[in-house]
Amino acid sequence: MNCIIIDDEATARAIVAQLCSSVVDLQVVEEFDSAVEGIKFLNQQDIDLVFLDIHMPGFSGIDFVQTLQNAPKIVLTTSDPNFAIEAYEYESVIDYLVKPITKERFQKTVKKVRNSIRTKNPGNSDQSEQENKKNVLYINIDRRLIKIEMPSIQVIEAKGDYIEIKTDDTVYRVHTTLKKIREKLPEQQFLQIHRSFIINFDRIVDIEDNSVLIEKQVIPISRSNRPELMRRLNLL
Repeated sequence: MNCIIIDDEATARAIVAQLCSSVVDLQVVEEFDSAVEGIKFLNQQDIDLVFLDIHMPGFSGIDFVQTLQNAPKIVLTTSDPNFAIEAYEYESVIDYLVKPITKERFQKTVKKVRNSIRTKNPGNSDQSEQENKKNVLYINIDRRLIKIEMPSIQVIEAKGDYIEIKTDDTVYRVHTTLKKIREKLPEQQFLQIHRSFIINFDRIVDIEDNSVLIEKQVIPISRSNRPELMRRLNLL
């Protein structure tokens, strides 16, 4: 699901962009400081969702909603909760976020947008559900099943009888082997490059000599695994 952010305040745009980055399948395509520029962009590009500030000089968010033909899903953002009733008069407006926006409230909004898109395209719902299942891994820690979004996994490291799964948010310690978890991971996304390490191929930052940089962690590449790594790279 892709989106754009329209807000005349740079700080407000940065906050929404940060919240978007916490959602695995939500990508910010572009940001604009005026509604007019946003409309020009939408006339040329197909977008699933617009985060739109109501109070902007010259051409407001409400003007934007009233002007746009075949509007995508819109989530309004503002510091004034008094506009909520007026906002819901428009079919394209899915939700209304009052600043400062909390992560929990933002996630509820994204869920509401997803449900709205699925309702509009019911034939794709089963396919989307299957794709979501493929992107999820459940691990057992202290008799609790913890859900991990696979794209958030950076590195998996073997440490004795345990493995450590390093994600964007935390590190999980699981009593299992690297071999067992490798069987659960999609081959096109993950690759074992050392007897102690599996990496998320999409998270590679740099490769130098016999090591790979994942975020800020340097991971060794074994001699036996290097040919497969090089084969998978899209080299110029």
